[in-house]
Amino acid sequence: MLTETLQRVADGRGGVFGVEPGLVVEPDESWTPVGELVREPYTLLCRLIDVPAARWNAPRHVGAALFWKTFGYWHTLPMALGWALDGRVPVMRLADTYFKVSDAGVTLAATRVSWGAGASAIAGALEEAQRPLVEAIGSVAKVGERTLWGSTTEAIAHPLVSIVPGDYMSLLKEVGRPVDGLVEPADDGFFRRTCCLWITLPDVEPCGTCCVLRPRSRSGRP
Repeated sequence: MLTETLQRVADGRGGVFGVEPGLVVEPDESWTPVGELVREPYTLLCRLIDVPAARWNAPRHVGAALFWKTFGYWHTLPMALGWALDGRVPVMRLADTYFKVSDAGVTLAATRVSWGAGASAIAGALEEAQRPLVEAIGSVAKVGERTLWGSTTEAIAHPLVSIVPGDYMSLLKEVGRPVDGLVEPADDGFFRRTCCLWITLPDVEPCGTCCVLRPRSRSGRP
């Protein structure tokens, strides 16, 4: 069910999609182990961070946040959709996951996928596969972990609003930290409580979920 949904969405995007719809590949030389990104002195990670920084003429910490917004989204998307579809969550462990640069920014796949159940599987995957990357990015680019985890949070909520309806607020609460509490519902969508830093670039419009668009409360507090 999940892979069919991923294929349908990929087809709708003209194939510009950041995860292999079948999730599993036999990697050739075009694929690189994600584990290489957390290998000190983080040469490859810095190279990938510098791509969006150079493209948008942005400081490195902004480039890092934008890189993670892309990478984290594609790693998280299948887990959120699996949870919403039938509760089965595909877990791509760090050691088994590969990436390549693509029109989607990056495309991810794994040599093998294990299947967990429910929010606990997502929580475990974030801890095992995403936290090492978040910590590495923070160490080379001086961007706050809360900012990065906010993008993972959005990657859980967004597909459950736009692709397969699901109670993302309940899911985030079950997953717990570091993603619980970083978005809030609004009408048919949501707003972030953190910023992906896109808005810091000159002459850009804020993302539709940007924290700067959140209505203020009557007390004047955001």
